[in-house]
Amino acid sequence: MTILDNLQFLSPGWTDLLEILIVAFLLYRVLLVLQRTRAMQIILGLALLGSLYGVSRLLDLILIRTLLETAFQYGAIAALVVFQPELRVALARLGQSRMVRAFQRLEGSRAAEEITEAVARLSSSRHGAIIAIEQEVGLGEYAETGSRVDAKVTAEMLTTIFTPYSPLHDGAVLVAGDQIRTAGAILPLTQSSVKDRSLGTRHRAALGLSEETDAIVVVVSEETSQVSVARLGRLERDVSAERLRTILEGARPVSEPVRVPGTTVMTPS
Repeated sequence: MTILDNLQFLSPGWTDLLEILIVAFLLYRVLLVLQRTRAMQIILGLALLGSLYGVSRLLDLILIRTLLETAFQYGAIAALVVFQPELRVALARLGQSRMVRAFQRLEGSRAAEEITEAVARLSSSRHGAIIAIEQEVGLGEYAETGSRVDAKVTAEMLTTIFTPYSPLHDGAVLVAGDQIRTAGAILPLTQSSVKDRSLGTRHRAALGLSEETDAIVVVVSEETSQVSVARLGRLERDVSAERLRTILEGARPVSEPVRVPGTTVMTPS
């Protein structure tokens, strides 16, 4: 075998270039989904472990190398469990066509108007409420904790559900598209430390769901009538009707909560 034969890999064919482009595109899409999430921090941790493993092989640190090799044997299974929400989001985005996304935006625009109107009514009457709007990560497991509704999203329906002393007013309403799927659902409370003691159970539940999924969670405080929105583990408080409509219609990426005059954005420590 000549030296030229050993260097054949430096002259890739068109199929090799095609494979490289496909893999690069898929990695790029996955990184877009994982950016600014807890999964990205885990990936950085895995990269650090990989670097440590390389150093242990280089310096012949047998104990560290053996421990890391044992851990890496179960890495694939662990990754599937840890990254389940992010993988579902990535696959959902890859499978969505432009036509489907356009139709969903149209439905979302109608629902956004109804939800914004309902929130304004609930705020003016100081009726507490929590509404979770499903994005790309399904909320099926949380829907099972409440009562199935399957009704069109309307301001009248939402205000009726959250009327004090009604059977379902204490739980959360789960919205998918332009449908109210469930009412009275129980959401997970945030496990992060919340410094602001004025935040009640609804706000903590909103943060908890936003940490585990990409849902947009709207909260109306019955004590202050203030409207808050939780997204990706962050809580934006004192949200105006115009700002809420902008969020729900998707005028800004949900991964980028922004500060606007008169609002505050907080992240649990």
